[in-house]
Amino acid sequence: MRWLALCCTPDATDTDALAWLALSFTPRVAQLEEAVVAEVSASLRLFRGARALRLRLQADAAQAGLALGAMAWAPTALAALALARSPGAPRQGRLADRLDALPLAALTAAHAHHAMLTRLGCTQLGQLRRLPRPALARRFGPALLVALDQAYGDLPEAHDWLALPDRFAARLELPWRVEHAPVLLSFAETLLRQLCTFLAAHHAGVRTLRLAWQHDAMRARDVAGSGELTVATADTTRDLARLTRLLGEHLARTTLAAPAGEITLSADTLLPLQEGSHSLLPGPSDPAERATTHALLERLSVRLGAGRVCEGRLHEDHRLDRMQRWQPWPAPASPPVRPPPGPQPTWLVEPPLPLRCDAREQPVYAGALARISGPHRIEAGWWEGPGQLQTRDYYVYRSAARGLLWVYHERLSATESDASGWFLHGVFA
Repeated sequence: MRWLALCCTPDATDTDALAWLALSFTPRVAQLEEAVVAEVSASLRLFRGARALRLRLQADAAQAGLALGAMAWAPTALAALALARSPGAPRQGRLADRLDALPLAALTAAHAHHAMLTRLGCTQLGQLRRLPRPALARRFGPALLVALDQAYGDLPEAHDWLALPDRFAARLELPWRVEHAPVLLSFAETLLRQLCTFLAAHHAGVRTLRLAWQHDAMRARDVAGSGELTVATADTTRDLARLTRLLGEHLARTTLAAPAGEITLSADTLLPLQEGSHSLLPGPSDPAERATTHALLERLSVRLGAGRVCEGRLHEDHRLDRMQRWQPWPAPASPPVRPPPGPQPTWLVEPPLPLRCDAREQPVYAGALARISGPHRIEAGWWEGPGQLQTRDYYVYRSAARGLLWVYHERLSATESDASGWFLHGVFA
């Protein structure tokens, strides 16, 4: 077996995020005192050796903003932790020889009896191990011998393996009372880093996340105790920079009703993140370009307001002019819809513009029109009540002056026979 011990810096509090980072490389991860230990034997070949795995962990930890301290390898978890606690310990050789040279502080069970063992002349684990075992057990209890044997590999270790929760929720108490919402972003970045590390361990992403804050207890009576905002993305992502920019745009347009003393970031729904292959040449299918476009549209939708940035979505309807509807961007995912039977115009003319006819009963608009395709007959809408029935024949015409036009002919009743029945309903770009 091959164990890796990852220690946080003494002033760091992101041990959970470090454990999530380790879980993205191997499923066997446990928290052992101030460190995270991971059994990585099955991952070494996947990541091309111990050195490559170590470099990958360091790079991912730096990208996630984690304060990664010492790191050490050993055949047992306690030995890896002891070596990580001793920066000057030898990195090569037999495990027993490497551990024998370590100070008592490297093993917690021995450090607890440091004062007594020092008076006995023991300052290293090797000296402690050479003392009579029955006397050690009577004087210091069996736990010291068990820890020694587990560190040296003479007894098996038992760990409670970490399991990722199904949802993310992290809380941060602010060092001072914040009165302006944009200031919350500098504190929320810490929680966003934890979220992205959590998502990487799940191999997932999010489309919505929620930032909530608790107001100060000295607030006015008419002010609620908390506030929150929901951030939505166009597609599933765990890009830290993108989420930070988007959250900053929302906070820049938020006003706190009272000073905030605590924030909470949560993501209830995790979605599988499909990693796309990058193309050799940039283009519409390039995932990086799509992500850049989505990030731009997200910021525009926040700055311009809801409903100002729209996207077209297909809907199940037999009426051609109602098969596409504009919705605020980003619109929620919709089930697959069959494509329209014919070409759809770029712009609809609302209301449809009546056209006059020439001597051949053909429509005229800025001159004579040439038929390209049609007719496509529609008889639908009766289920919406009186006056909603559509009985139309759609055509595509070409105008020398106006380009391609979307025209329909209304099959009129006998009382409406004095009208031409031709209408302009759309224009193609």
